[in-house]
Amino acid sequence: MAKSTSPQPDRTWLIGIDGGGTTTRARLQSAEGRILGEGAAGPSGLSQGVEQAWRHIDRAIAQAFAAAGLPVAPRSECALGLGLAGAGQAALRRAFVAADPGFGHLALETDVGALLLGAHGDRPGVVIAAGTGSIGARRDGDGAVRLAGGWGFPMADEGGGAWLGAQAVRHAQAVIDGRASSGILASLIFRQTGSTRADMQDWCGRTGQIGYAALARQVFDAAADGDPVAGAMLQSAADELARLERALQPAGASLPVVVAGSVGTRLRDRWPEDLRARCVDHLGDAVDGALRLVRNALSDSRR
Repeated sequence: MAKSTSPQPDRTWLIGIDGGGTTTRARLQSAEGRILGEGAAGPSGLSQGVEQAWRHIDRAIAQAFAAAGLPVAPRSECALGLGLAGAGQAALRRAFVAADPGFGHLALETDVGALLLGAHGDRPGVVIAAGTGSIGARRDGDGAVRLAGGWGFPMADEGGGAWLGAQAVRHAQAVIDGRASSGILASLIFRQTGSTRADMQDWCGRTGQIGYAALARQVFDAAADGDPVAGAMLQSAADELARLERALQPAGASLPVVVAGSVGTRLRDRWPEDLRARCVDHLGDAVDGALRLVRNALSDSRR
């Protein structure tokens, strides 16, 4: 889904934005397609608030101009392609567009939609993305997009970082109760949450999705040190992502698959051989997809 504003200024800076639940990334391009600079800021997933999203997008853009050694251009001269978590929800999308602080052009898509464009270009393919959350998507030959997963934490997003962190906390709670034996994983989790019932209840009461996702690192670390509980959690997460991949493959076909995200890329090697055989290197990332999105939108608006 794209939203455009016009007319366009004679000089346009192109900016691609990848905004998720943890980080916002910006990439600045000249109108001729030369990459000039990149920047990053905090989360701009729309479910965490439209005002915060715009604030972090502005910060990431400012960093990109600074990295290019340039003053920040007037917003009216900037064309933004945005792939944002939460942009598939109509109310959040409308609120975000309505709060546009005056950019010359907006082309808005979901984060996974931008990732599809970056990973496969305009060709058919599948992406499985697992970072803070998880989602899968498929682009067909006619451009139609189908999604699987991505229903959100805490009910879903199986295989993502927050889901993994929640599994680890449940295990630590069981250790406190005496329902499970302590080990490397529980010890690492207790360093973050405290090791008493009161500590754990306090931590859980004030922690959201990002806090749980941060614990995924402890699961990977414990598994690397041989903790069997952590190893089983990682395999379970990999299995959940594999289920997304299988759900998205068309009957009788085998589309190329790109696995993305800080968690997904580390779990790919735990997939069955037939799934790994479909995996390919990405053409580009979600920011590249956002830049492709805005270029396509600008081209359409000038016809």
